[in-house]
Amino acid sequence: MRQPFPFSAIVGQDAMKTAMVLTAIDPGIGGVLVFGDRGTGKSTAVRALAALLPPIEAVEGCPVNSARRELCPEWAQIGSDRIVTKPTPVVDLPLGVTEDRVVGALDIERALTRGEKAFEPGLLARANRGYLYIDEVNLLEDHIVDLLLDVAQSGENVVEREGLSIRHPARFVLVGSGNPEEGELRPQLLDRFGLSVEVTSPRDIETRIEVIKRRDAYENDYETFMSLWRPMDAGLRNQILAAREALPKLETPNTTLHDCAALCIALGSDGLRGELTLLRAGRALAAFEASPAVTRAHLRAVAPMALSHRLRRDPLDEAGSGARVARSLTEVLP
Repeated sequence: MRQPFPFSAIVGQDAMKTAMVLTAIDPGIGGVLVFGDRGTGKSTAVRALAALLPPIEAVEGCPVNSARRELCPEWAQIGSDRIVTKPTPVVDLPLGVTEDRVVGALDIERALTRGEKAFEPGLLARANRGYLYIDEVNLLEDHIVDLLLDVAQSGENVVEREGLSIRHPARFVLVGSGNPEEGELRPQLLDRFGLSVEVTSPRDIETRIEVIKRRDAYENDYETFMSLWRPMDAGLRNQILAAREALPKLETPNTTLHDCAALCIALGSDGLRGELTLLRAGRALAAFEASPAVTRAHLRAVAPMALSHRLRRDPLDEAGSGARVARSLTEVLP
């Protein structure tokens, strides 16, 4: 079975790749929204991330990937204490998906054949401790958006229907991609993404040629191509693991907290989620670069992806939110 296209082999799109790596280091950042033209590698990057991520340890047979036996929900009726290693879950949430498929529902087969009232877990259960990927997220139906907002806020899926009363953890990193020409994203859901990046098609011939060469090699000379890029992905995976270990030991000077607050005030971002996301992203980047403390340079690097989508729209500002962040960085964090 072929592995997905290697993450390290994706040409360019540095902001997108950095954002995804940061969420792998600290899932608490809150996910990634990737907006851009068709054919710019958005879906490819998500599939590649799945193969890149370090595995997790979970109780064998647990439908919500619990790390310990006592964390498994009672309704799952898990009888094993065995811990197994499994790939980090990356679950697709397709457009047109039903609410029952997302949250789970009554197991009809068991109800009909055994007369038992049992719960059949949905996509949110499978995505716990992993990633939930939504392609064309801006086209998602409103009632599914509302459902995701509730779960993203609480970290728990609650199902009260058909005589069932079910709760289970549903903590996942939300990754969404879409084309802005096909519709805008609801502000409530937009704010739930920790980081946001825009990707565009490369404009220079050399970059486009390199994209073609690598994709052609992957499809027509798979073994040779993967032998070259597997070690690169393994090295990146080791960096992510090292950054996870280093993250709790990082120093966060008061000056860094001041910079976060000052920048968000200058931009007029709504609420305090901007500061918190900016700080977490800056810390993740510092850990990834093996820096002992978060610096102003780290904040400058992650500010566009942490704050651009949180700004109120100014119809008179033709440059857009990205340019506003760049201007404020120059003024507040010189």
